[in-house]
Amino acid sequence: MHPILFEFGGFTIYSYGVLLAAAYLLGLQFALIRARSRGLDRERVMDLGIWIIISALVGAKLLLLVVDYRPFLANPRTVVDLLRSGGVFYGGLIAAVTVALAYIWRHRMPMWTTTDVFAPGIALGHVVGRLGCLLAGCCFGRPTSVPWAISFHDPNAFATSGTPLGVSLHPTQLYEAGAEALILVFLLAFERRGRPFPGRTFWSYMLLYGVSRFIIEFYRGDPRGTVFDALSTSQFVSVILVPLSVVMLVLLSRRDDPSTSAAAQRVAA
Repeated sequence: MHPILFEFGGFTIYSYGVLLAAAYLLGLQFALIRARSRGLDRERVMDLGIWIIISALVGAKLLLLVVDYRPFLANPRTVVDLLRSGGVFYGGLIAAVTVALAYIWRHRMPMWTTTDVFAPGIALGHVVGRLGCLLAGCCFGRPTSVPWAISFHDPNAFATSGTPLGVSLHPTQLYEAGAEALILVFLLAFERRGRPFPGRTFWSYMLLYGVSRFIIEFYRGDPRGTVFDALSTSQFVSVILVPLSVVMLVLLSRRDDPSTSAAAQRVAA
């Protein structure tokens, strides 16, 4: 693929960085369009989007540092390489959601309506971001003989991500981009159907992404850290996220039901 788009005057423009920037901008613009139709303050949503971008970048790199700490312990100077790496998506998602909920609470924005506005934008941005991973060679898959396998040949991919060169691999970047695209279509197609309620789109995204990521992790070949020597870090997060999403969907769907307990309503709020 093409980890480096072009170089000029001593500056290197990396394909992953360009597509990551495009992913954040597209996701934010989509959220702004959705916010307008829901009567949310555009300036507040813009500020929130900027905080989400910053926290997502920091969180993704921090979780990468946690799950792949050995190279950094062996050579502390390699911490600088974090600036060139994408990080772990779940780290960015967790940090972004935490910061977003704090911002929403502080500025008294409608919590679940606001998160619903951003959820499809996250999926859209993730599609573009994973295409950046494909160009960079990171987040690569396990060796395979399937007809749709891909192989990398650019030495820069090996230098920056340890990508095996000349080996047929599962195109896990495309698996995840495709899964996110399907999730995006599902969220938009069914958002207004049935009995919609605030929070349904956001927690549906969390549920569907958790399931898809758990499955795709079986095909990943890059080092991602393990929990209990059984699950990858992302699979472990998915195991927590999926049932949490189901519980939140049930609680939020019952908020207007008189039979729902006051305790459940407080948890959902």
